[in-house]
Amino acid sequence: MNATPIIIGSILVFILAYRYYYGFVAARLAIFKDDMITPANRMYDGSNYYPMSKWVLFGHHFAAIAGAGPLVGPVLAVQFGFAPGLLWILAGAVMAGAMHDLVILLASVKHDGKSLVEIARAEINKTSGITASIAVLIILVVALAGLGMVVVNALAESSWGTFTIASTIPIALLMGVWMFKLTPGKTTAPTIAGVIMLIGAVVVGRFIPGSALESWFTYDRKTLTLILAGYGFLASALPVWLLLSPRDYLSSFMKLGVIGLLAIGIVIVSPELNMPAFTTFIHGGGPVISGPLFPYLFITIACGAISGFHALVSSGTTSKMLSSVTHIKMISSGAMLAEGVVSIMALLAAASLLPLDYFIINIPVEKFSQFAPQLQSMGFLDSNINELSKEVGEELAGRTGGAVTLAVGMAKIFSAIPGLKSLMSYWYHFAIMFEALFILTTIDAGTRIGRFLIQEAIGKVYKPFARTNWLPGNLIASAMFVFMWGYFIYSGSVATIWPMFGAANQLLATIALTVGTSFIINSGRKKYAWFTMAPLVFLGITTLTACWLNMKNIYLPQIQVDGTYIKGLINLVLTGVIMVCAIVILGNAVPKWVKAYSKVKD
Repeated sequence: MNATPIIIGSILVFILAYRYYYGFVAARLAIFKDDMITPANRMYDGSNYYPMSKWVLFGHHFAAIAGAGPLVGPVLAVQFGFAPGLLWILAGAVMAGAMHDLVILLASVKHDGKSLVEIARAEINKTSGITASIAVLIILVVALAGLGMVVVNALAESSWGTFTIASTIPIALLMGVWMFKLTPGKTTAPTIAGVIMLIGAVVVGRFIPGSALESWFTYDRKTLTLILAGYGFLASALPVWLLLSPRDYLSSFMKLGVIGLLAIGIVIVSPELNMPAFTTFIHGGGPVISGPLFPYLFITIACGAISGFHALVSSGTTSKMLSSVTHIKMISSGAMLAEGVVSIMALLAAASLLPLDYFIINIPVEKFSQFAPQLQSMGFLDSNINELSKEVGEELAGRTGGAVTLAVGMAKIFSAIPGLKSLMSYWYHFAIMFEALFILTTIDAGTRIGRFLIQEAIGKVYKPFARTNWLPGNLIASAMFVFMWGYFIYSGSVATIWPMFGAANQLLATIALTVGTSFIINSGRKKYAWFTMAPLVFLGITTLTACWLNMKNIYLPQIQVDGTYIKGLINLVLTGVIMVCAIVILGNAVPKWVKAYSKVKD
């Protein structure tokens, strides 16, 4: 099948959903007057509560939610064929993800920009707030450690990528001072200058390898981990207008720009999808994802369809920078639907590769012989892997994880554009750097969110800590949270806990939808609670099933083997804890819903 009608049709679906469905939803859930003073204006402190223009905040929000998930998840799910992932992204983003993000942002604005934990405490009860705090902290640490590991691996010994990404920091600082201090309220000139400097950094970065500056930007994994931790600390502790928001805003131009170019490339090249719509791996036993399509598709593709991490961004940073409630729909639902487009691009790029090449890249070399006969029986006989490896300048076999597959797929489409055939290696390495940039913006926002969670928790015992603008609390909480995720990367133990992230992240989305449903009912709009209740039922059943299967089929068997005992035990315990947290919150919320619906109408 040709990719062009799929991408055009998908974009039209998202546009129509945003215009009509979310126009309807926003009107029904409009609990605020358009002239309501938002927390960013009412609680302005010049550091954390800081009103941003609509487009700057959209850039921050999109950059923060669009990490590795919309890129890697769809690539891995191509194992099942291109159709399952495509359908889940379309349905999930429209019916679940954009709704999830919208409702949590609404709830956080109502509760003075507080976190999901505090919203759960207020909308359900104290027990739910405490339970949510445990789940959120575990998931956030695991997420940032895992994403940080991806960034470190991508930039290790890569002077081009490190130079380009490092350049975004001084550019962002300049833009922050320019936009918010020198010409407040005027973003056009600093935006144009920032984009030009960013493009310049990408172009100049290509010439860093082999130059006298190469050693300045070439680091091993340990050193990069320390640098990444230092950046995370600064992004968390500095005023939001100075580094975090302008850098995310700047990064969003590159993210959306590259994805836009990829869409244009697909239309021009009009590639065929070589992967079939469905493969026999939908029944399980696949080399990339061992489980069956249900429930594993729905925890593999998270951010592109629905992701619990988005609730942390909506209630962590975005709600504190919202200048007008009229911006809520565009920033929350709009950014999520844009992320859906990103996911579909990633899926199509991977599906355009020859199926055998896809599996050669995504199966460890030592295990490929186990699956070769089955792949041949499925009709996957042709391969260009040697030619592809030669063109990109790297050995591609066994480069698992999805990132390399996406980079090869993107490079193949870009290089197929007339006149660009000889630039395959350039596009491949550009795509790897692009993926690292994509992920890094999630780490800086996530660190700031973690800092807020720690300040809220300690603030229950020592009141000054709860003030986000109290400098000692800011610095201590930032350092504490950076140490939490930085330790796992530096020690290499993140690989132990990363496998449970997919299911845990979707359990967090289940928790957020539960809190969102309570918010809608408590706001007097219980007849519209189905907006969140419908995706909650589906996602809750799916994710709890996936968690149970992981515990039974993966973690328990690992405990029986000496070499994997610790890994299995940790994943078993953490998954169990988060499952219990989700069930406890549901158990506290559902009776309140039943009581609300059983009341006699006035």
